Amino acid sequence: MSAHEPDYDVIVIGGGGAGLAAAVSAAERGQSVILFESEGELGGSTQLSAGMFTAAETSVQKALGVEDTVDRFFQHYMDLNQWLLKPGLVRRFCELTGPTLEWLLDLGVEVPAQVSPDAHTPGLTRAGVEDVWRAHVPKDQGYGLVQVLDRARKRAGVEAVLHTRVERLLVADGRVRGVVADGVELTAGAVVVASGGLAQDPALVERWFPDALRAGESLFVVAAPGSRGDHLAFGRQVAASVAGEGWGLMLPTAQFVRAHHWQAGFPPRSRVHVNDVGRRFMDEDASYAVSGGQIDAQGGPVWMVFDEAARQALPEGYADWTPGRVTALVEEGQVVRADDLAALAARIDVPADRLAATVERWNDQLPHGSDADFQRDQTLAAKGVTAPLTPIATPPFHATRVLPAELVCTHAGLEIDHNAAVLDERGRPIPGLFAAGEAGGGVLGSRYVGGGNAVANALTLGRLAGQNAASGR
Repeated sequence: MSAHEPDYDVIVIGGGGAGLAAAVSAAERGQSVILFESEGELGGSTQLSAGMFTAAETSVQKALGVEDTVDRFFQHYMDLNQWLLKPGLVRRFCELTGPTLEWLLDLGVEVPAQVSPDAHTPGLTRAGVEDVWRAHVPKDQGYGLVQVLDRARKRAGVEAVLHTRVERLLVADGRVRGVVADGVELTAGAVVVASGGLAQDPALVERWFPDALRAGESLFVVAAPGSRGDHLAFGRQVAASVAGEGWGLMLPTAQFVRAHHWQAGFPPRSRVHVNDVGRRFMDEDASYAVSGGQIDAQGGPVWMVFDEAARQALPEGYADWTPGRVTALVEEGQVVRADDLAALAARIDVPADRLAATVERWNDQLPHGSDADFQRDQTLAAKGVTAPLTPIATPPFHATRVLPAELVCTHAGLEIDHNAAVLDERGRPIPGLFAAGEAGGGVLGSRYVGGGNAVANALTLGRLAGQNAASGR
């Protein structure tokens, strides 16, 4: 390594949301920046997402008359995660989400000041189980976010090198001083690791997020192809601490689904989820911030039950949830069908009297717009659903297993402090090394706070990492 001036002020590893935010924010401070991306295009998991961004005290909220504060967001975030995260880091995150969203709006991201019923309509929507709506849905989803950030990258003159997987860090005199990529040494004042999570490496999933394997053959991964855990290898080089072991996001889905719901389609609205004793136990539309935990807590199989009218009402054009596909799945054994509820109960091994009572109770409420037990009517209203649900009453009846099986992101990352600096195993910042997104551990916790949590983490901490890498902190 040369003792001369470094080749770049900042090197960013990874060109997803976190890496792009880091590169742009470092370049905004007049620093020379180069970004390496292992895949053939930029965007990572952010580009595959709805782009929903959780933030507090934003101009969009204010324009809609939504009163929110950083303190309120912080309290909710920590309470949902049972205070298992470092309050100093989470408070910094909560403080910076609003300013980061305003930065994105200034760059050209469009989030109209309108109420949105879902993750795919631009505007403000309900992210999860929060008391105040904080989910900001951008125009053109995650793809739109990445396009705006990439245009900002180009304007700032940041070179992006694709198809290049960084091999290792350069370390000298206790400081990270660059990287090796394609066998070439490049030096820098600081390095930002934003290489994504580890969901695409089965061995690393088994080591760092073994709960995902409980899904068995139903497990499928929707994270970006580059999510191969490179951050952990970099961390081992410098004895970095890892935060978030055992945590990640699994979305509940039917056992036969193998693609994100955008491709797979959506289950019928008129459905009831029952546990292995035939009892309903949840709002079927509960946020995935909590629904996976509700299913896991049952201690046995969970079944989605629906009728023939619901099957026939499914729209065409999806991979899994269509009328014809459900019928084919019966033949394949992935969906159980029976002429009456008693026969269905026998097929799925739940008490027939309890299943019948559960469906009767559901029919007495949901088709009439109420749900005294689980408040699903409130969830549906927040999604803009006004039409009453049809009763579950038309034979034949159907059932399929529901379980957390869609692996979205992993939370085991290099432990960072409130400056996004990577900490060593003694809890001290490693000079010259920053991390963000899934590669930075400690913001995404045991409970995923709701839609927009991962994107907000990537862009907010990516921006912070870029700023502090540029300032030489």
